Amino acid sequence: MRIGIVCYASVGGSGIVATELATSLAHRGHRVHLISSDLPFRLRDTNHVTFHRVDTPAYPLFREPQYVLSLSTRIVQVVREHRLDVVHAHYAVPHAAAAYLARQILAASDGPPIPKIITTLHGTDITLVGSDPSYAETVAFCIDQSDGVTAVSQSLKDDTYRQLPVRSPIEVIPNFLDCERYQPRPDPEVRARLCPPDRYDGLLVHMSNLRPVKRVDAVVQIFHLVRAQARVKLLLVGDGPDRSLAVQRASEFGLSEHVDILGEQDDIRQILSVGDVFLLPSAQESFGLAAMEAMACGLPVVASRVGGVPEVITHGETGFLHHPDDLAGMANSALALLRDRALHDRIAHAARIDVVQRFCEQRIVPQYEAFYSRLVAGSSTADAGLADG
Repeated sequence: MRIGIVCYASVGGSGIVATELATSLAHRGHRVHLISSDLPFRLRDTNHVTFHRVDTPAYPLFREPQYVLSLSTRIVQVVREHRLDVVHAHYAVPHAAAAYLARQILAASDGPPIPKIITTLHGTDITLVGSDPSYAETVAFCIDQSDGVTAVSQSLKDDTYRQLPVRSPIEVIPNFLDCERYQPRPDPEVRARLCPPDRYDGLLVHMSNLRPVKRVDAVVQIFHLVRAQARVKLLLVGDGPDRSLAVQRASEFGLSEHVDILGEQDDIRQILSVGDVFLLPSAQESFGLAAMEAMACGLPVVASRVGGVPEVITHGETGFLHHPDDLAGMANSALALLRDRALHDRIAHAARIDVVQRFCEQRIVPQYEAFYSRLVAGSSTADAGLADG
């Protein structure tokens, strides 16, 4: 098939999954065109995936760049030039709106057949942004105008129906990993560099785009509780608006020298492979992609019991889940993993096996292919029964 994928280029789950999906589909023989404002963060294979940049000119008349208009125009151009079968919009805001507008432009002009429009919901496009009264009705309308809609977890599907007047059927297709790439790769030299053995007995890791929903202040508080009982170091991987908050909290606790912030990393596998505990005390996670990446690399996860995280982690078997406010409980779970190597290894092994069995690329990407095929063959989910929502 000829597939166009629209996504954000910045660090975040939706852009990462969209980029990995584009790469996987291209390797499976499809012609894939990735449309974004910049080269996506994790797009490694530009030999098989064609990248189309969206340029949004700034004019003094406008207070802000008109990204939706320029994106819609770019989608139309790519469809006309490459006769796409599918346009797959990742993250509803504003990609579903741009895809809908592009389809209306194509329908009003002579040209190639109109591609099927698919929208994948990733999380904050629904739970934080899309449900805001300023956007809700338009977002719901554009989602309903898609030929097919997917969500990355059952939790997000339920949240969408609860928070927005969406009527279209939503198919759950979870996030995925290349399990051959994401596997334990312990390197003593990397471990010694990040966590010098003469100073520390354990390494706690947090990885995110450091937005408020990720609660980096809670990460530092948990670290403070653990640090009171164990010689541990905290490694923050990523960058974002709350980076300065993490620095401030570490300073307030007198822990600055024991906290390293690495910023954005192209390849996080080695880092995850040398950690001892991964902390994810988020206020909301529609799936928990970072947790899955850690699990695949043999790093046990202690996380909030929110959103789709319980669909990824089984408490006490493949990780530990706590109420978001139970920071002491998260600290105790981290301490248990640090102190009991047998427990640590059991959880790490079970987590890795679970990811391989449920979330590997070979299991999930064919679900997208089948979804595309049904739509291209004419079975639009929007036509199949709006009342099903």
